[in-house]
Amino acid sequence: MSFPLYAPAEEHEMLRETVRALAEDKIAPHAAEVDETGEFPWDALKALVAADLHAVHVPEEYGGAGADALAAVIVIEEVARVCASSSLIPAVNKLGTVPLLLSASEELKRRYLPPVARGEAMFSYALSEPEAGSDAAAMRTRAVRDGDHYVLNGTKMWITNAGVSEYYTLMAVTDPSAGPRGISAFVVEKSDEGVSFGPKEKKLGIKGSPTRQVILDNVRIPATRLIGEEGTGFKTALATLDHTRVTIAAQALGIAQGALDHAIRYVKERKQFGKPIAEFQGLQFMIADMAMNLEAARQLTYAAAAKSDQAMHGTKSPDLTFFSSAAKCAASDAAMAITTDAVQLLGGYGYTRDYPLERMMRDAKITQIYEGTNQIQRVVMARQLLK
Repeated sequence: MSFPLYAPAEEHEMLRETVRALAEDKIAPHAAEVDETGEFPWDALKALVAADLHAVHVPEEYGGAGADALAAVIVIEEVARVCASSSLIPAVNKLGTVPLLLSASEELKRRYLPPVARGEAMFSYALSEPEAGSDAAAMRTRAVRDGDHYVLNGTKMWITNAGVSEYYTLMAVTDPSAGPRGISAFVVEKSDEGVSFGPKEKKLGIKGSPTRQVILDNVRIPATRLIGEEGTGFKTALATLDHTRVTIAAQALGIAQGALDHAIRYVKERKQFGKPIAEFQGLQFMIADMAMNLEAARQLTYAAAAKSDQAMHGTKSPDLTFFSSAAKCAASDAAMAITTDAVQLLGGYGYTRDYPLERMMRDAKITQIYEGTNQIQRVVMARQLLK
């Protein structure tokens, strides 16, 4: 009895080769400078757009490549392997547009998805607030209906690529008496009057991707920019994260793979006590554990991507929430451990900026925090198991 091997298709492996070559050639050379200066990686954006790899998930009917969730994971993974900041271009484009794909009117999709597919605009996601992080339902940003418009007031916080992205999927309270069911989702444009941005956060890692507040001061938008029905915004937000936690897992995998690749190269070349340090069993065990944990996280992430794809195409996937949380949690915990061990394997060199390992270790940390901390992921998983 023969059956297809549980593995990505040939097209996925070809895609990986394409993205890896592009990342090595066009993105890796600028990664250290992007981290050093904190400037947005415009070279990476240009290269990704030229190769049509900046938003592969956008369906063909809106001018996109129509790639599946695993393809999107592979793109993010391979870019993150050389530059975590740059990997947020495809990752956040997906995060910002999934709410539209899940819930928006056809008119809204046709207006906002094609510019993203063409690389003319990026999309960010605005859920968190200064007082509403893990408890996102505690948000205070208000959207008040005024005829055929809404007027928005409030402050969103920790918004990835804020100020660079043209469009924002933004959650706001339309009915304060209804709790989470009183939250609605909207598309806000950077150019809307009354939209401004706070200063860039000074961060430990992913320095090339700006993180800023989005400030809404009497922002008046047409009611047609409502995503789905009024009051369904929080439900859309949570459904979105079921799909996009998988992309953060992908980013974590890429960072970890980059660190492991550098560490393996180094231990084969570095000599102490008259032989390459790769011959010392203590270090061999470290490398084996790093690779084992990375591969376990990768398989879990790819399985989660398959479930995400099914759900996106209308097939019920009741365990998607568990799988996406598990993948994000496992991959980010693995990335933090693997990058820390990679720095250790390089010794003093690992601690310097002459090698990319310390940057990778700093970049890995955020994957345990954003799109739901790993403590929240464990809460989500437990609820799924116990319900």
